[in-house]
Amino acid sequence: MLSAVSAVIHLQALGLTEYEARAYTALLALGRSVPARVARQAGIPRPKIYETLERLEGRGLASKVGQSPLEYAPLSAREYLTRSRRSFSDRLEALDRDLSRLTPDPAPEAVYHLNGEAALRSLCEDLILNATRQVYMAGVPVLADRLEALCPRGVALTRADLVDLPPIAAAGQHAFLLTRDAEAAVIAHFVPEDADIEAHGVHTHNPVIIHLIDGYVTLAAQQSQQPAAPAKAKTSRAKSAEASATAAKS
Repeated sequence: MLSAVSAVIHLQALGLTEYEARAYTALLALGRSVPARVARQAGIPRPKIYETLERLEGRGLASKVGQSPLEYAPLSAREYLTRSRRSFSDRLEALDRDLSRLTPDPAPEAVYHLNGEAALRSLCEDLILNATRQVYMAGVPVLADRLEALCPRGVALTRADLVDLPPIAAAGQHAFLLTRDAEAAVIAHFVPEDADIEAHGVHTHNPVIIHLIDGYVTLAAQQSQQPAAPAKAKTSRAKSAEASATAAKS
């Protein structure tokens, strides 16, 4: 019973009226049936059942299968769901085309300011999930770990720490850099929970800024991979000077 009530609610969300949804679920439960029995099963007044079944027939969800007596049979649930998915997908594609015509491409030189840690993290996740070729990111290891886990398979990822490079955030703040496919970038400054200010940053499609971030992250990655420079060997002149100093002391 609960499943039937839930099904009626979901069918209404897909555009059926309450009577149509109740009649269709009743038909699915009964199979081929006369209108009077469908009305009893669905709890629909008998004067309303005929017009309700005719509307279902018009929607392709039911069909007449006899005349004496008049009976209706439902479209199978599987066929209905397949058709609904296809219709919904077609509508989404059409909406995507229409909205893309209304929305101008972002100006490459524009820089959009963002405030709040949640907004910054959400934007970073969205950029990562839509990456197709190359991602550069550096800083805030906890966030970088999560984004790396979200990075689609096949996307080249360059990741680095910023500890070996000059700081780019104010004292007490933690910088994070991210670029995607040489098309979009985020520069974020995260702050402790008890800070007087909130996390803030910028989002841009400016190719110059993106190129600078890519180069900065690449440099940071190279710095972290370089071994410590070995101590220089003493020259013969230095050795001679040390020997002379030792002789003078003796």
